[in-house]
Amino acid sequence: MSTDTLETGAHPVGKDDAIKAVVKKVAWRLMPLIMVCYLFAFFDRINISFAKFQLQADLGLSNTAYGLGAGLFVVGYVLFEVPSNMMLYKFGARRWIARIMVSWGLATAAMVFVTAEWQFYALRFLIGAMEAGFAPGVLYYLTLWFPQDFRGRITSMLFLASAFSGLVGAPFSGLVLEHMDGVLQIRGWHWLFLLGGLPCLLLAWMVLTQLKDRIEDAHWLSADEKALLASRIAVHEVHKKGSLLQAVRIPGFLMLGLIYFLIQVASYGLNFWAPQLIRSAGIESPMVIGLLTAIPYICGAITMVVVGRWSDATGERRKFVSGLVVLGAIGFFCAGIFDNHTTFLIIALGLLGAGIIASIPTFWTLPPKLLAGAGAGAAGGIALINTLGQLGGIVSPVMVGRIKDITGSTTPALYVIGVCALVAAALLMWGLPQKMRTSDKR
Repeated sequence: MSTDTLETGAHPVGKDDAIKAVVKKVAWRLMPLIMVCYLFAFFDRINISFAKFQLQADLGLSNTAYGLGAGLFVVGYVLFEVPSNMMLYKFGARRWIARIMVSWGLATAAMVFVTAEWQFYALRFLIGAMEAGFAPGVLYYLTLWFPQDFRGRITSMLFLASAFSGLVGAPFSGLVLEHMDGVLQIRGWHWLFLLGGLPCLLLAWMVLTQLKDRIEDAHWLSADEKALLASRIAVHEVHKKGSLLQAVRIPGFLMLGLIYFLIQVASYGLNFWAPQLIRSAGIESPMVIGLLTAIPYICGAITMVVVGRWSDATGERRKFVSGLVVLGAIGFFCAGIFDNHTTFLIIALGLLGAGIIASIPTFWTLPPKLLAGAGAGAAGGIALINTLGQLGGIVSPVMVGRIKDITGSTTPALYVIGVCALVAAALLMWGLPQKMRTSDKR
């Protein structure tokens, strides 16, 4: 975690040194554990794609059935996200985050008991329902510890954790499938879910014991540091009247939801189908497939950092998101063209990852600008945009699976996703309200 990212862009150099020092201290204390938890949340999107090979063979699943099961995770997540968030405010972020991790960890590990198609559907839905509210809960928790003018950089660290989940998780999944299949008479894909779920129980315990709910409870901060941090956070906590309905009525709100939906169609297309694409190109070794699958996530992580700095410097958020989505579309088209050429396919996946993965954190700089006048309704509005986007995680895997079953190839699906990405880029440039198209600068 770079401390440099905490120092740029907040205030002129030489001022507020004290608050910067406190924020860095808090970041080093909280963010490593939170990022590991976030990594495991996104690891599920990786291990289900690798489990596909053995899971389909053992359960006799079609590609459509696999896509439906993968998508049912998102159905559970979307349906229970709002109720979970309501409970989070009642019980407190730290306790509720720990509860979520225990629940999804046990549900993920329970995949070892799946022996029928309907059980696969039911458990994937349950895992999504159990994980619902985790990301908003983490984001809310960070608002309790970081002043507003540092939250953008802190949030970017979370998105880096999601990229690292692919960077680390893909090679790890391939290694498990290749070398642990049959160990203790347990199938390799069972090991994937055990190793992805059970560590969450330990992480939940660490969340409960290592994190604190309030600044006042942080024994590792001095009294002066606590007072400084609390006062700086309070400065920005201006509560205005507003409602979710008012936010929805703002011109461009639903357009942002549609744009994020299209971006998520592309994102889930990468997460759920990248290993299958590499295998179809002629690579048989699960370990090699895992290593190659990490490449788009490496490209995404690098691009995320570089573009984050450029967009901070220029303020041209919308244009950067549009350009990244176009790059992702090019990657999808090239993956379809070179589906049988391993080298060119990996290059295409690198472009795809650099574009789609890096576009997501930059996209999230746009809703707060649009909803700036919505007051308290802005928080609900941002959550609704996220929910609308997650619906792409339902459509994408089912669509790709169905197209592959009908045509025998994933190539047509890649072209469809590429078109979706281009539509998203066009809407970013010409579909948003005039005030957003002429006021990119901060």
